[in-house]
Amino acid sequence: MARGWKITVIVAAMAGIVSTPLLWLLGSPDTGQLVGASVQAATGIAALVWALLQRPPVPAPAPGPSDIAANTGKAEGTGGGTAHTGVRRPGGTGTGTAKAERTGDATADGPESSAGTGVDYT
Repeated sequence: MARGWKITVIVAAMAGIVSTPLLWLLGSPDTGQLVGASVQAATGIAALVWALLQRPPVPAPAPGPSDIAANTGKAEGTGGGTAHTGVRRPGGTGTGTAKAERTGDATADGPESSAGTGVDYT
């Protein structure tokens, strides 16, 4: 809840807790007025407690940097090597955007070699 609304609810709750029940109770209330004053005071107290327990909203995380790979050249992985012509985000790390366009060829030759183009989240 925004701070302004929280203050407004607290002030309204305090006014509800004190105003009418106080006026009713000062003028020798009958049973109906006593019940009404009790209900109004309880409602005001509930609103006050609710407003006091509200936490401020959590701000959204700031966007991270944008990673872009464009017009890249050829890459070759041999003898267990890795070749990648785009953007690598191991495990999906990073909070910004990742974009790969017009990436070059990537080739892998030999056992345990790998190659990729585009955005790699592995």
